Amino acid sequence: MSLITRDWQYRMVVPRRGEYQGIPLNLAGKQRADAWDPNAYEKLGLQCAPYGAGVVMLIPERLRIDWVDDETLRVQTDAGMQTRLLRFRPDAAAASAPASWQGQSKAAWLMHTPSDPGLGGTVVDEGKFGALKITTDRMLAGLIRKNGVAYSENSDLTEYWDVQQDPVTKKEYLIVSGSLHDPDLLIANYNYVATFERETDSSKWDPTPCSLTTAP
Repeated sequence: MSLITRDWQYRMVVPRRGEYQGIPLNLAGKQRADAWDPNAYEKLGLQCAPYGAGVVMLIPERLRIDWVDDETLRVQTDAGMQTRLLRFRPDAAAASAPASWQGQSKAAWLMHTPSDPGLGGTVVDEGKFGALKITTDRMLAGLIRKNGVAYSENSDLTEYWDVQQDPVTKKEYLIVSGSLHDPDLLIANYNYVATFERETDSSKWDPTPCSLTTAP
């Protein structure tokens, strides 16, 4: 379940035209946002533009994460009903597939070993820990916000996923740190952090179609 700890006014409601604070748009990006016409997107069948891989983890939503096979992790969202496939091994067929909302994602574990206790220290078996690094490209042009703030089809995304546990409550959290690079519409990477809390069951799972005009 998403925890909306920042940017509530942009994530929980549909922002007004021109509200692109916090996004490093260049002139072309601002002009595109200022000329935003949701009706034109609707007619073109682009309702899922705000749910593309570039920012799909920022949407208030619930996730289902499971393994398709030993080399493929599947991430499903109830908001927009999207499915991401995180591949740990190159897939020739996927690499040649056309661009899509969720693009092509390559995943790799970044594992660390326990810190060196130093001379005279006590060795504590902390076990291995680490993060998941995901790089995504071959995305269709999408929307960062539902008011026309866009990213282009030449964008790529780098993410780091970390699982953390509160030592007191024992609740588990997924921390997603994303960096969206777009040479066409941004003057710098758009960096963001999304936080999810693990739920005990899927009773609140609520698949909802893509929408350009409703929040989330």
